[in-house]
Amino acid sequence: MTTLQELLAQKEALEQQIAQIKKAEREDALRKARELIETYDLAADELFGKPKTPGKTVAAKYRNPETGETWTGRGRAPRWLDGRNREDFAI
Repeated sequence: MTTLQELLAQKEALEQQIAQIKKAEREDALRKARELIETYDLAADELFGKPKTPGKTVAAKYRNPETGETWTGRGRAPRWLDGRNREDFAI
């Protein structure tokens, strides 16, 4: 029966082998990828998609004078507006 120390040593040896093989195969993979990109005139957004632009921020329309909390008027209304006239809290 193998001991925990032996298994940990085997694990470390395997992780080192994996790292060495990854490093060796990485260069070949990069070379192949560069060849394909050059051959087919590929652009970065074709490979990885267009970068996502952050959503536009919406100005607050309502403010709770007691806490300073704000709400844009989108989505579910906050509890501090429950049962109250929204126009009283308009900014």
